[in-house]
Amino acid sequence: MKQDLCALLRGNSYPGRGILLGRSAVGRHAVIAYFIMGRSENSRNRVFEETEDGIRTRAYDESRMTDPSLIIYHPVRRLESGLTIVTNGDQTDTIRDALAQGHCYRHALNQRTFEPDGPNWTPRISGVVKPDGGYSLSILKSLEGEPSCCCRYFFEYDAPLAGTGHFISTYRGDGNPLPSFAGEPVFVNIAAPDAPTLAKELWESLNGDNKVSLFVRYIDLETGEFTSVLRNKHGEVG
Repeated sequence: MKQDLCALLRGNSYPGRGILLGRSAVGRHAVIAYFIMGRSENSRNRVFEETEDGIRTRAYDESRMTDPSLIIYHPVRRLESGLTIVTNGDQTDTIRDALAQGHCYRHALNQRTFEPDGPNWTPRISGVVKPDGGYSLSILKSLEGEPSCCCRYFFEYDAPLAGTGHFISTYRGDGNPLPSFAGEPVFVNIAAPDAPTLAKELWESLNGDNKVSLFVRYIDLETGEFTSVLRNKHGEVG
């Protein structure tokens, strides 16, 4: 059963980082959204900025950055093949490199585990969007908080229905330690006709204290052209 993603986000103060992949209501566009949230000053001291092949995170105030290891990375990279990779960490580059060598994204992620940030052991969530609009999602997470065991889950969607998508996040909600996302990606409705509309809806649904940055892209499945929107809590809008 389809759910209302905006309603889910309004009811969850801390899903952490989240990926939405799907198809626009008219069926013409592949839809990508990625957001980051933060509880610490270090996590909140970030913005998204555009790069030649996608986006990257960077410190808003370099003087306040204490540890960039898990928070500075390229969340989105678009390849010459037309594939688009979106993840919550530096596994974006692991996937890109594996694809360049003729491997699949599962091969790449079998080399990675969850983040080394116990006791949360934050899951690594990743998605790959194909030129035809089909997509894959995955999550690498600890086994009920046990760092000696990494569980890898992969989900494949060949022909997404118009006006629908799947959403996955790092956490189920706030807590100490943070509870990892559980189950399959959530089947959600996508009614927004364009990237600016979806960005507005998602941004307004995220918790005002914890939201940091948001990226939304609509890709024309016939031409490959795309429209992207960046939202940053620190006041930068692209």
